[in-house]
Amino acid sequence: MTGMDKVFASPGEAIADIPDGATLSVGGFGMCGVPAVLIGALFEAGAGDLEVVSNNAGVDGWGLGILLGAGRLRRVVASYVGENKEFARQYLSGELEVELTPQGTLAERLRAGGSGIPAFFTATGVGTQVADGGLPWKYAADGTVAKASPAKQKQTFDGREYVLERAIVADFGLVRAWRGDRHGNLVFKDAARNFNPLAAMAGRVTVAEVEELVEPGELNPNDVHLPGAFVHRVVELTPEQAADKPIEKRTVRIAEEGA
Repeated sequence: MTGMDKVFASPGEAIADIPDGATLSVGGFGMCGVPAVLIGALFEAGAGDLEVVSNNAGVDGWGLGILLGAGRLRRVVASYVGENKEFARQYLSGELEVELTPQGTLAERLRAGGSGIPAFFTATGVGTQVADGGLPWKYAADGTVAKASPAKQKQTFDGREYVLERAIVADFGLVRAWRGDRHGNLVFKDAARNFNPLAAMAGRVTVAEVEELVEPGELNPNDVHLPGAFVHRVVELTPEQAADKPIEKRTVRIAEEGA
């Protein structure tokens, strides 16, 4: 990598300085748009005691599920965790701290962190434990609540009550893009443009794996979803890595007789 060229030779080099105890904002939604190659490199590097901020914690044996299964995650901030049995086991047995956050609130906390906004008010969660506190963040081995969410500041605007939510800024952001150039400008395809731009914005150092690497100037500025100012490192995927996109739930229709 030289000058404005942010391309690293390998995923391992791009994540080599992520230390134990780091906080990561990770893009993806279910199994769509997940930076699985960077996650795999992080697993190989051996980093542990990590806090992950992501819409969900992956599935068993893939994506963030690899780090989770190896006991590398200390804390998870997410909005949905229902597809991972190991996640449920670790959470209920007291091995993992979990901060469940409404999905829109999580998205805005990441966006705010990348925009330099320290906190914001939202009506989401008012009148529930999200605002009042008491959500189990961590269980003890005997099933009792060892750590619960604190009550949050509330304020009334124009006769309606709102709750204060803090922005999220992560040590590192890990994202996956469809196309990207050497300056870090990124384009996301279809549903992969979910939490990826927000996770990238929230990272102090953001690493992007791209399915297709192009030269600066080849991307139409009107097509760029995330400017390179938010991206510090770029990794070009091999065709095999780019094509590796598992299906979360495969459903098929039973063929009609004689069809």
